[in-house]
Amino acid sequence: MLTANQYADTVQLDDLDMRLRRQVKWLLLLRVLLLSFLLGISSLLRTTWAEINLPPSSAVFLFIIFIYLFSIFSAALTNRLSKYNTFAYIQILADATFATIIIYYSGGSKSIFTFLYFFPLISGGLLLFMRGAFVISSFSVICYALILSTQHSFLIYYLPYLFQRNALVNLNVLLQIFSVYGLCFFLVSILSSILARRLRATEEALNTTSRNLDALSLLYKQIFDDISSGIITIDSQGIITSFNPAAEEITGYQASEVIGRNADDIFSGFTTAADQHQRPVMSLQRSDTVTIPIGYSWAKLHMPGGQGNYRVYTMQDLSKIKHMESLVKQSEKMAAIGEIAAGIAHEFRNPLAAISGAAQVLNSSIAANTSNTGLLKIIIRECARLEDNISDFLQFSKPAHPEKTWLSIDRQVQESWDLILQGATTTAKLQKNIPHNLDCWADQHQLKQVLINLLHNAFMACEHNNGSVSVSAHEQTPSNSSELIVIEVSDSGTGIPSEKITKIFEPFYTTKENGTGLGLAIVKQIIDGHSGSIDCRSTPGKGTTFTVKLPLPDVSS
Repeated sequence: MLTANQYADTVQLDDLDMRLRRQVKWLLLLRVLLLSFLLGISSLLRTTWAEINLPPSSAVFLFIIFIYLFSIFSAALTNRLSKYNTFAYIQILADATFATIIIYYSGGSKSIFTFLYFFPLISGGLLLFMRGAFVISSFSVICYALILSTQHSFLIYYLPYLFQRNALVNLNVLLQIFSVYGLCFFLVSILSSILARRLRATEEALNTTSRNLDALSLLYKQIFDDISSGIITIDSQGIITSFNPAAEEITGYQASEVIGRNADDIFSGFTTAADQHQRPVMSLQRSDTVTIPIGYSWAKLHMPGGQGNYRVYTMQDLSKIKHMESLVKQSEKMAAIGEIAAGIAHEFRNPLAAISGAAQVLNSSIAANTSNTGLLKIIIRECARLEDNISDFLQFSKPAHPEKTWLSIDRQVQESWDLILQGATTTAKLQKNIPHNLDCWADQHQLKQVLINLLHNAFMACEHNNGSVSVSAHEQTPSNSSELIVIEVSDSGTGIPSEKITKIFEPFYTTKENGTGLGLAIVKQIIDGHSGSIDCRSTPGKGTTFTVKLPLPDVSS
């Protein structure tokens, strides 16, 4: 398993091999073109200028053919090799050898092709850096020394006849030529290697900068595309130059519709903010003609050159915030009204209790055949109803904190149903689908109040059509939350119209003649206090189902 540094080193070596492969291919092509051109031109010039010393044209032709074949063979090998460092050494040393042969057969110290040594020297420095430059320059110096030595030593007369015999030259002259060219060989190699090293460092720095710039550009683009605030840039002429997806969602316009157009033509008043340090709020008309409140700010863009009034605008849709503000204000107002109403309800309860008590005493003291007995019973009944209403209102205005414990759902449902049947003139069937060992985590008194309200509503819905009430419960484990207990209370009554379902949990909303409109509001309040949820599904003519979801405690914590 490679570490991050080892992986980076491996990638860098692979890049070097690929670059060296490309450079060797260019070297092979340059060798063929250069030697073919020089030898061909020299052969043509020799016919009119006898001083040029060259082998016969047939030998030159065969030498060029050999270079072609060697280069073709080398090019074929480049596609089969995995490492090119040694291969580059062989090719550059071969070039120095070819230069040595050409210089030897074109006059030795008097050859016009001595400059050919500079090509492998430069190639060695550029491709193989300092070590390669030293190896190639040393090899070239040795080869050139051998050429010059043949023009002084008497052994030249004993060489085979295939070797050309160049004219003898004075030793001092040979030493001067060798010292000048030898020094030039090393200087050219060193300078080319230094240049190659700097060029390589520059390329690496440029590649690093380019990668960093690409990553930074990608980051900026990702931020521009994913940020939730709308971003619009405008040039000095007021023309929109960029428009991010959030701006598209807020304004309803697509980027293709607005880029290149004047901002004032589309967003009237949007670009006239005088103080960039403020965050003004304005009404913006979307493309679908819906007007929404937005908050926006702007800043100057410092473009290259420092000219032009370029700006960037950021904006946010304030519709949800404004709606939440109105809800908070409404909640505060309702809380104040609730406090006052709760105080009034307390004040009403005391005299109401006195009236009810007095009516009961009078009812017990008046003879049964007296005509006022019915009126007293009405007073007692209505006082009891007002007492129930006040109790519900006080409970709704000041909900109690739930004291949770483990409760058997089946037992709570059965006890609630038995309470509903007491005093009922009609009966309805109760169907239960509740596991006997299924428990929930809730406040006993509050859960029973929820069940009584839901079961009583279901009972009343089925009272006139001899329907049935069914209660089911099961455990549910959603993928993104803790375990839940799901309780469903269904009836086969007349159902609730769709336009009324959204209002049934609102306080004081009721469809019953004598209802207070607080029953389901209290149910929802209790369920919210248990961090649960309740919803209603109803089909007119078929029945209604209330679904309650109560979370279970996290035993792992």
